[in-house]
Amino acid sequence: MIRLGSNSPTRALLLNKFNIDFIQNGGNFDEDSIKTLNPKSFCFEATKGKFEELFNKYGVEQMPLLVADSVVTCNGKLLRKAKDLNDAREMLQLQSENKTSVITCMIYKKKDLELIDISSTTYSFNKFDKEDMNRYINSGECMGKAGAIMVEGFCKPYIKDVRGYESTAMGLCVEKLIPYL
Repeated sequence: MIRLGSNSPTRALLLNKFNIDFIQNGGNFDEDSIKTLNPKSFCFEATKGKFEELFNKYGVEQMPLLVADSVVTCNGKLLRKAKDLNDAREMLQLQSENKTSVITCMIYKKKDLELIDISSTTYSFNKFDKEDMNRYINSGECMGKAGAIMVEGFCKPYIKDVRGYESTAMGLCVEKLIPYL
């Protein structure tokens, strides 16, 4: 059994898919306190901040702690969670017919081990259909997702090429975690 230090339903879904027993306890780390615009640095700093908050609260004596964060980058821009539907639309228009990378950092710690991993999955997308994109945006599913993308949902039919694990793009590279459990 591990403690998932995240409120993400997608990360919980991934752990369930891989039959990993967990309890879920997210935190309140303020990502807006991070000043860097470098996607990889931002992702690491956010994960580290969340980890430190939850490690101080729960420790790892009773149960290992797993914390993760993801960001999206396209054309060198850091794409975080959309502030509103217009922000989501701008992000998705940037990614349409473009290469987009999802960077996920995870920190897993138990008494005798600490794993820090930063992984990236890169997608080449075909052009997003405007009506399909509008339906997705208006559904609100794009909110709360880095870069407003959902590779397991809206974006799936537009994937031309992928390099990396889908789990990384969904917020947790479970394939890299499993050997350490």
